[in-house]
Amino acid sequence: MKILCISDYVDPLIYNQEVKKAFSDIDLILCAGDLPMDYVDFVVTVFNKPTYFIFGNHNLKEFHLYHKSARVVPGAAPYSHSDTSQYHGGTYLGFKAARDYSLTFTDPKTGKKTPLLLAGASGSFKYNNGLNQYTDFQMKLRLLKLVPTLIKNKIKYGRYLDIFLTHATPRHIHDHEDLCHRGYECYNWFIEKFKPTFMVHGHIHLYDIREERVTKHNDTTIVNAYAHWVLEFPPVQEETT
Repeated sequence: MKILCISDYVDPLIYNQEVKKAFSDIDLILCAGDLPMDYVDFVVTVFNKPTYFIFGNHNLKEFHLYHKSARVVPGAAPYSHSDTSQYHGGTYLGFKAARDYSLTFTDPKTGKKTPLLLAGASGSFKYNNGLNQYTDFQMKLRLLKLVPTLIKNKIKYGRYLDIFLTHATPRHIHDHEDLCHRGYECYNWFIEKFKPTFMVHGHIHLYDIREERVTKHNDTTIVNAYAHWVLEFPPVQEETT
């Protein structure tokens, strides 16, 4: 399956009525945060494919609709009593794990049909006490809530997770040294323990073509989704001679 990953930037290559012609074979869309929700709406409407999103540290006017205890920012959307799990046609994956049975594939290790296994985490490292910012300890507590579902995945499907969707990065992988853009140590622990095939993140803007975008770390390929990036899943295995 082909996966369109987007984050942080309203990309004119995506935000146009001809986008489906340019990306005609997309099966899944992952939104890695800091995107206006009307942009997410557009992508959902145009592609009409399963879409998962998380929030970053900006564009948080609707964050309180998904986290009732969150404070409301200026200009926030009004409260709705309806179920927000499909509020924008996409599925919110912040601090959740999901199995998508509409995106089955053949597991190359077992040869069996299996759903796609996803998990996500919203937010960035705490730098100014803003909304949706967390210390490493606070983020790890949120990740621990995913563990029971991941263990069930391992028992039933032989693996914990296929894709981990976040806004921030792991520590020392694609991150920067300023507090705002620092990666999470707990993300390193998470991907080393639960071995997702891909980790897709945003938050780090790519203004220099020399800056690393795709990094292999143990069993996980970590991808910066800034603007847009297309993944193939399961990844194509390189032939050895």
